[in-house]
Amino acid sequence: MSWLRALRETARSGLTIERTRLEPLIAVRGAAGLALVIGVSLALFGPVVAASSAFGAYQAAIATFQRSWRPRPVLALVSGFSLGMSTFLGYVTGSHLPLFMALLVLWTFLAGLAWAAGPTGGIIAASNVAIMLVTVTLPTSVAAAALHGVMIMFGGVVQAALIVLFPVRRWGAQRDALADALAAEADYARRLRHDPVAQFDPVPLMEARRAAAVTARQARRRPAELHGSRGVAERIRPVLASLADPAMGVPAEGPERDRVRELLAAAASLLDAAARAIRHGDPVRLPAPAVAALKTPDTGALLTGPPLRAADRLAALLSDVIEAAEGDGTKEERAGAEEAADAIEAGRTGRVTAEHHRRPTLMRLVPVVAGSMRRELHHGSPILRHAIRVSVVAAVGYLLGLALPYGHGYWVPMAAVMVMRPEFSQTYSRSVARFGGTVVGVFVASAIVQTAQPGTGPSAVLAVGCALLMYLLMRTGYAVGQACVAGYVVFLLGMAGDDLSQTVFERVLLTLVGGLLAMISYAVYPAWETPRLRGRLGDWLKEDGRYAASVVDQYADPADRGHDDVRQALLATRNARVAWQEAVATAQLEPVRHRGLSHATADATQHALAQLGRVAMLMEAHLPESGATPVPAAAPLAEALRRATEQGAKAVRERRVPDWEAVREALERWDEADREPGGGTDPVVRNGADLLLQALEEFSDGLDSGPRSSQPRPSDSP
Repeated sequence: MSWLRALRETARSGLTIERTRLEPLIAVRGAAGLALVIGVSLALFGPVVAASSAFGAYQAAIATFQRSWRPRPVLALVSGFSLGMSTFLGYVTGSHLPLFMALLVLWTFLAGLAWAAGPTGGIIAASNVAIMLVTVTLPTSVAAAALHGVMIMFGGVVQAALIVLFPVRRWGAQRDALADALAAEADYARRLRHDPVAQFDPVPLMEARRAAAVTARQARRRPAELHGSRGVAERIRPVLASLADPAMGVPAEGPERDRVRELLAAAASLLDAAARAIRHGDPVRLPAPAVAALKTPDTGALLTGPPLRAADRLAALLSDVIEAAEGDGTKEERAGAEEAADAIEAGRTGRVTAEHHRRPTLMRLVPVVAGSMRRELHHGSPILRHAIRVSVVAAVGYLLGLALPYGHGYWVPMAAVMVMRPEFSQTYSRSVARFGGTVVGVFVASAIVQTAQPGTGPSAVLAVGCALLMYLLMRTGYAVGQACVAGYVVFLLGMAGDDLSQTVFERVLLTLVGGLLAMISYAVYPAWETPRLRGRLGDWLKEDGRYAASVVDQYADPADRGHDDVRQALLATRNARVAWQEAVATAQLEPVRHRGLSHATADATQHALAQLGRVAMLMEAHLPESGATPVPAAAPLAEALRRATEQGAKAVRERRVPDWEAVREALERWDEADREPGGGTDPVVRNGADLLLQALEEFSDGLDSGPRSSQPRPSDSP
């Protein structure tokens, strides 16, 4: 993609306004907390301190809107306390420019590295650095700086207290995540009726798993209907695919296929009913036709072998989902249901540990975050490059703002830090959106000032009104939010004594300079995703192979199941697949010459890997019980799959075509063992092994064909 086209596409993305569900009660709560903080600060300390405390309350509320499963009061407290500390340290060092510049570079570098812990941490850290550049200009002494820092922290405490005292739809995000996962399963069942090999997007299941991770304190307070359903829902997906896939025994047409379609439709209806109940906290209302379709004895008369096993397992799992969604029973019974769900999710029997469902507390999270940041300190890390970019731009922008004869020079680094992201497209789209929003917001605010000439009180009211609009409309588009932010800052600084009539030209110009600095920095020191596409593809191949090998290995010795964790391998391959898809989407908008993969190659290889994961999933749906007959030939095949896919991943990164001779030889030895007396193997297992090899060969064929001169298109995940 050319630079001109890339700029056009990112600009269009940044200025897009989306229709989304508004959350007025949450917006009103955040604005009420802001108004309370401003009112108390005005009454006790005056407008300048009120402006600082208002920034703290404003940023604390913004932090609670971020996509995070951690309790919202915690996010508000972390944001308020970190901003208060930053403000105090910034003012103390502000009189010594070299010392302040060192602090600014260190603070922004750490804020850039905070993206290693996830987008929420990165956004909060970047926002705190940007607002700190404003708040350090307000105090006039060290004692006043300490007071400003305390009042900023007070703003965070107020927002956290309001969340606790006036909760809005408690556990709503977790309910939505679990309901979305069940609804995705229902949609998948409906699509399987018409397309037996339909693709499934695992992202809702991944989001539900993240939402299910809670601290020990949260686990004691979690609603009963959020226990267990997710673990069972995870097991439904492979059963649905196995029931629908013709390779598992049901003909493409005929009475058996009609019966399968009825079962899939009934499953979809029941899953939708469970999703609605969990989303709203209501009792489950079961559709009578769906229940009757599952109970009819026709299933046993029409289906045999693997399809019958899949139908029976589907009925049992749906029963577990409905029971969990009802949310009744004692506390001990609910805890037992959660443990049982963990056992189902892990695909094993015996003692169960649910450690992966426990989210670390805030203090225990510190070494985890530090470790994530430390792992990014290596050459080629996009996070490290982002940290270097943002720290250099913040320093250059601050010095440039001091040199320009306009005043308010902090708007340059503030604008740059707020828009910069580790990705090219987000940095450029947000730069355009921030400039456009700032122009609108500053001009509207200035028009109000020129017309009404508001004093301290009216300016505070107008600032709270802008914040309310920001909280309400922030998810509709970055440009809309920035228009509200620009008005908020203008009115708030006007309340603190700033000359509102002199803000239009200089602040629009300084915002433009900050955005241009951010864009130039990415062009000079980029972190392109296109050259890493082969690495992402190799990672997906490796994890897909490990998942398939783990499943195959379970057939070798069913009595010893659990040594190879199928569940962990599945989670790893999901993460690798999502990383590939995100890389493809990012690479599409990058203005770089090709060093990645062609469209045809990417489409063919990801289709093959999707098929590889699908076959492994079908085999997982029929994992044998602990007392089943072992399949000794499965162990060599599992080992061959592991080694071959690891070597294949290395070959992909080195621009070579993988070879699957080891897997082919393992299958030939399996055939020889089957020809011996008493050596017959379950056809589901043996057919699945053939399909695994076929998918690997299709991967190599796709990698070896087509021109390699362009970027790939994103596709549905398996």
